[in-house]
Amino acid sequence: MLVRIVRMTFQEDKLDAFQQIFDKSKAHIRAFPGCQHLELLKDLDNPNVRMTYSHWDDPDALENYRQSDLFRTTWAATKSLFADRPVAFSAGQLEILI
Repeated sequence: MLVRIVRMTFQEDKLDAFQQIFDKSKAHIRAFPGCQHLELLKDLDNPNVRMTYSHWDDPDALENYRQSDLFRTTWAATKSLFADRPVAFSAGQLEILI
């Protein structure tokens, strides 16, 4: 499984617009083949920062999503709201603690 975290800093007056984009696309992303989990998080120290935290079957599943029309349209609308460059990284899960 692949864990993907994307940290995004938004213009203060664009947070509502981002939330609308996320709300409109989250069910489609969660239903995308290979997506096992999707969460939206907020930074407790910086109110303009949001993070997506998602689980994918494997790197190919994530890449298929990134090449999809769903990603292209969602990302195009989202990136126009940024105040700073996003930071994204992928990680492989080594251990799960329950």
